[in-house]
Amino acid sequence: MQKMTYREAIVAAQRDALANNSDIIIMGEDIGEPGSPFKTTQGLYEEFGKDRVRDTPISENAFVGAALGMAITGYRPIVELMFSDFMAVCFDQIVNSIAKHRFMCGGHVDVPLVIRAMGGGGVRFGAQHSQTGETWLFPFPGLKVYCPATPSDAYHMLKAAVDDVNPVVILEHKALMSSSGMVDTDTDSANSIHGPEVMLEGSDVTVVASLAMVNRSLEAAEKLQEEGISAEVINIRVLRPLDTRLILDSLKKTGAILTVEENHQCGGWGAEVISQVLTQGFDYIETPPGRITLPDWPMPHSPPLEDNTIPSSDKIISAVKQML
Repeated sequence: MQKMTYREAIVAAQRDALANNSDIIIMGEDIGEPGSPFKTTQGLYEEFGKDRVRDTPISENAFVGAALGMAITGYRPIVELMFSDFMAVCFDQIVNSIAKHRFMCGGHVDVPLVIRAMGGGGVRFGAQHSQTGETWLFPFPGLKVYCPATPSDAYHMLKAAVDDVNPVVILEHKALMSSSGMVDTDTDSANSIHGPEVMLEGSDVTVVASLAMVNRSLEAAEKLQEEGISAEVINIRVLRPLDTRLILDSLKKTGAILTVEENHQCGGWGAEVISQVLTQGFDYIETPPGRITLPDWPMPHSPPLEDNTIPSSDKIISAVKQML
């Protein structure tokens, strides 16, 4: 077990991958000598050289497409997108080429490709650089979509993704980069990526959250405990393939479910989770389900407005009390 920051876990997973497999190449903007804008490749350029840690032109559509070509011809590229928002620039490459290639080849061609994208609000980057991108990729089969909320998630999800024969998109959160936690680097990463994880057990309400909202849900649960309300907090972790069995088991116990996400309400993953869980477990529900999302406007640049826009622990507490 090692204590790492979220950022250090990302670097460590990539270092392990580069050291263990000569077919792995990292590509992205300013990831070489600068160590990437959020220092998620720091030291790798010096250790492995410019051929394995490649700075690219500022053209996501070009280098994401190039990564697909590399993946189907023997390499295992890891692509870093400086901001999750920039997935929009290369969306056709991701959802029409990368996601569908293995299917259109009848399963005969592997696509071992990882895309890392950093998103989320709370660090004053404004409307065009603060989206998590979770629900953008949610509808498309052919992709795996991981949402690491802890340093352990960040390390093991990246390690598992690198070894996968399918394309994986890992959505990291900028506001989590300095958060720290214990990481068991000896655990088999592939077996540790199994869908949702209970972060805190409870009996009165099931709170399902992603990325930075997991920590805010845990903060809310601690305060609710002081008032005699027991919240079970679940880190959803994997959006594709979505496995709601653990969430359903939690609902059987609590009778109430609240989803918390840093996405807009329309089309958010919370609606799909609630739909699946209630379709299978309608008899377990004791109160109407709740959803906490972003308001229906772009992320403000003003610090007070941004802080008020992002779901807070106080908003989660208020929603739980209203439900119960």
